[in-house]
Amino acid sequence: MTEQKEAAAPTTSLYSELSADDVEQRPMEIESLCMQCHENGTTRLMCTRIPYYRQVILVSFSCDHCGYRNNELQSGEAAQEHGTEIVLNVKLPADLNRQIVKSEYAQLEVPELELVIPYKSQTGEVTTVEGVLSRVKSGLLQNQDLRRIQNPEGATKIDAFIEKMDHYLELKEPFTLKLTDPSGNCFIQNPDPLHVDPRCITSHYCRRLADRKLLGFADDDEVEDEEAAPEWRSYEDAKHEVLRFATECPNCGAPTETLMKPTDIPFFQTVIIMSTTCDACGNKTNEVKSGSSIRDYGCKTTVTIKEDVDLARDVLKSDTCNLSIPELELDVGYGALAGRFTTVEGLLGATRDQLVEQGRFFFGDSASEEEREKMTNLIAQFDDAIALKRVLTIVLDDPAGNSYVQSLTTPFDDPRLQKEFYERSFEHKEMLGLNDMKVENYGEMDAIEEAEEEHEQKNEEAACS
Repeated sequence: MTEQKEAAAPTTSLYSELSADDVEQRPMEIESLCMQCHENGTTRLMCTRIPYYRQVILVSFSCDHCGYRNNELQSGEAAQEHGTEIVLNVKLPADLNRQIVKSEYAQLEVPELELVIPYKSQTGEVTTVEGVLSRVKSGLLQNQDLRRIQNPEGATKIDAFIEKMDHYLELKEPFTLKLTDPSGNCFIQNPDPLHVDPRCITSHYCRRLADRKLLGFADDDEVEDEEAAPEWRSYEDAKHEVLRFATECPNCGAPTETLMKPTDIPFFQTVIIMSTTCDACGNKTNEVKSGSSIRDYGCKTTVTIKEDVDLARDVLKSDTCNLSIPELELDVGYGALAGRFTTVEGLLGATRDQLVEQGRFFFGDSASEEEREKMTNLIAQFDDAIALKRVLTIVLDDPAGNSYVQSLTTPFDDPRLQKEFYERSFEHKEMLGLNDMKVENYGEMDAIEEAEEEHEQKNEEAACS
């Protein structure tokens, strides 16, 4: 008996990136009813991917009989785990050209104009920052001549509003664009996706009952749980506000405040940034803590510094991370440098400054000529590396897996950046306190404690009798 195998047909992804070279990528055309003249028009559908975002469905309808046209965007993704809020500070002409993906559930606000476009008032669309305001402007200009005759006072207010909008569109003043989407399927383009956007903040929040009803996740007669409301507000506040804690200055002991704020690092995780400034003595400290748990594996990251762009890479170094530079035979050690979110250049500068601070004995009169020369050469090599006069390799070894170096490519196939994941050794687990931590079978511990209590109680009764 012989088996016959059919050749498997090549599978193509339904969602592919837009490309002018892809001749097979054409919209699907469907004959459909026009809601204006009730004749047959044409609906065109195209499934595509937006770079650095998600899958979307573009819908376009046109009617040759009455000329009616309509464009719409629908998300090709399920609703995300949390809602998304994006706040963009529009300052430069490039900001007006940023692309915006706005779902039908998104609410758009411009606080400076007191402009609010509420949820489900418009269909989903792909547009730009300038396109959003231009669409509002064109809507207000409709029937404005007739409005000046029938309602002169209202027409005057609209003219004043449009004049104010033109003032911001010409960027005579910066303004803020806020996009809030309970479905989590909204997006504002980053002009430089390889770096953190300096004028755009993306945060996520837990949905309230009204958001869940809007998405159809809750019944209309469901009532908000009052006990759960404070938890949502605290999460929201932590993502949008700078928290302040009263403390004492570690340098002079004067009362001061520590500022703390969680923030998201693209392609990585949430971190907590803390900063303290003392007005009495001028002492300043800052620190970065991981906002997530210890990872399943340790991570060893190696980055080679050859060009200016390598010095500009973002770096998150946790306080459990060891920094070493093989070319300089330098090993800083675990916990020697406090956790910080900086760049490669900033990390080299901080390491250099700490070496100068801790190596003062090697520059003093008591130091030998050999020690002084060795330390001077080491500092000079740091300066040469920052000036790109020599190639250096930085190795960040973090047993907790909570350190990060920015990749210059997407996905992460950077030729000068390597990551190696490894099983933690006993010494690593001891340093992180994992050897004494019980993370499974909690019920066994409760049973042991109950048995010990019963044994002690019996001993006390026996002693009393």
